[in-house]
Amino acid sequence: MTDDSEKQGQQDPREEPFVVDTELLSDDQLEGLVDEYCTRFHGTNETELPLSERDRVMAAVKRGDLVVWFDPLENAAGLDHSPH
Repeated sequence: MTDDSEKQGQQDPREEPFVVDTELLSDDQLEGLVDEYCTRFHGTNETELPLSERDRVMAAVKRGDLVVWFDPLENAAGLDHSPH
């Protein structure tokens, strides 16, 4: 007889968000993620021109300060800080 209570607390690793290598994305996909990040992040700061930060955000992606996360449960991707 197995103890199912041990399995209940563990999430399936296939359901965990993971970092996507930006080399796997098209320029349009990456630019869309940068635009979404700019409007989401700066929208909360009531910045009049949130997309004026595109170059700075893209540079952060290229440096690895921001990475592309994919959440398989939500089937959604977005930029956020590097796990390192």
